[in-house]
Amino acid sequence: MFLFAEPPVNDIDDRQVLTDCVVHTKPHAADNARRHRVRVFPLFCTFIAFHGCPLRHVLQNQYVLLGIKLTYSQLYVKGKKGKGPDRLIFRGIYAMLLTMKELLRKLPAVDEVLKDKMAQQWLENHPRILVLDAIRTALAVRRRAVLQATDQDSVLKLDERFFSMAAILDQADDILRKLSEPSLRPVINATGVVVHTNLGRSILSEKAIERIVEVSRSYSNLEYDIAAGERGKRYIHVEGILRRLTGVEAATAVNNNAAAVLLCLNTLARGKEVIVSRGELVEIGGSFRVPDVMERSGAKLREVGTTNKTHFKDYEKAINENTGLLLKVHTSNYKIVGFTKEVSPQELVALGKKNNLPVMWDLGSGSFIDLAAYGAGSEPTVQQAVDSGVDVLTFSGDKLLGGPQAGMILGKKTYLDQIRSNPLARALRIDKLTLASVDATLTQYLDVEKAVREIPTLWMLTQPLSEIERKARLMAESIKNIDNKELSITIQDDTSQSGGGALPTGNFPTKTVCLRHNRLSANQIESHLRLGKPHIITRIKEGMVIFDPRTLNDEEIRKIVEAIDKMLTS
Repeated sequence: MFLFAEPPVNDIDDRQVLTDCVVHTKPHAADNARRHRVRVFPLFCTFIAFHGCPLRHVLQNQYVLLGIKLTYSQLYVKGKKGKGPDRLIFRGIYAMLLTMKELLRKLPAVDEVLKDKMAQQWLENHPRILVLDAIRTALAVRRRAVLQATDQDSVLKLDERFFSMAAILDQADDILRKLSEPSLRPVINATGVVVHTNLGRSILSEKAIERIVEVSRSYSNLEYDIAAGERGKRYIHVEGILRRLTGVEAATAVNNNAAAVLLCLNTLARGKEVIVSRGELVEIGGSFRVPDVMERSGAKLREVGTTNKTHFKDYEKAINENTGLLLKVHTSNYKIVGFTKEVSPQELVALGKKNNLPVMWDLGSGSFIDLAAYGAGSEPTVQQAVDSGVDVLTFSGDKLLGGPQAGMILGKKTYLDQIRSNPLARALRIDKLTLASVDATLTQYLDVEKAVREIPTLWMLTQPLSEIERKARLMAESIKNIDNKELSITIQDDTSQSGGGALPTGNFPTKTVCLRHNRLSANQIESHLRLGKPHIITRIKEGMVIFDPRTLNDEEIRKIVEAIDKMLTS
């Protein structure tokens, strides 16, 4: 930052000079300068003189006119002793610099702000580095406003309140609150997409949350056999309940289903061919593709059949001395209908036994109950997959199962022992909190009817339309009570989605609350709700903001109504 060594101009008011230069109160001076600009001054100078220029462009150790460097002393002399437009323009620039300097002097130092009582409270509750960042940012905002002032009016807007300690503290408090906010935070899902991948997929049940809190607050027997008093295995915490629910010989869990597939292929077919139907080479979210996972596992892809038809003989003909595995992939995120043919798991198991080859089934979503019985679409259950006789079965924990992110591996003990002994298993293993949550969620399936009521994902998928309509009416009436004549609220028939790459043909009738405003566009309303607190995620359809009560509870509906009320009153 520079310092002015010269005395201020004293034979003419600095603010008046600034006005003369920027607002053209002296037409003859403006005309002379326009003519003079072409011969002597560059566009930069006339921009300052007649159109205003951010002071940050002027605030340099020296600045250049026609390639000639002028120091502040020279600038002062030209403004004091120059003639004609030279004198007026240079005095105007100098006056702007003087005004800017006086404004910057009003800003307190960071140390001075830190001495305030409010700042001292911040230091007690927040890391010092965040407090300093907040204060410096608030001061930088004011410094930037001064340097970007372009004319007298913009300078005069920077009043005493703008530079006051109270205003600086208020803004720093807002900045500190944002800096202290966690990156991963809760949102309200009003989209009607139940297993919304972008919004964290399944909501955990209360019992799963309780188990996580319980285990996280103390040491645990994660890898300790209490009965034997020696080192244990972490997978036993999920193997017992999985065996009880499915009758499978052995089970383990890793951090997601992609990891489960990778681990199984690497263990059972590294360097060998894996035969899979071309119609089952699925891609899931994030451009994740089965062929890519297979390549990373070290196995070799051997496609058979066509997109819509694959026959038993296609697998049979593809088997050779280098075949390591027969793979079936459940197309959980799409369906091929019409002229189609696929080979059943039972047929593959028979073929595998005949050729002494293991058969693996990637089930994908992993439902433990027949959702068709609740009118929520049809998916093969985990129990049905185990009963098919496949040697290895994999599925997700955070989709239709309704638990945390995890990849389940079930199957014959001879193959599970190999999979658990693979060094990759350690790299892909899940932590104690996920184990606790998986265990609690799976245990709830011992009572299916209670599981449907208590596991949020299941309840949202299976809740009756009458319950959704009740919530829609509650929400609509509450919004109407805001009494805003420009607001229009209707309830319409619509369709929800399961999401999460599951139940692609599932039909979920719903009742949506549709909001329209005479002055605010749907995009404006959606943006306001999304950026507010709490963050409310909606969707837009036909110029209206849509709220689907399927994925909302009564408390969330209350918060949405409050947010709409606040938006309209502000």
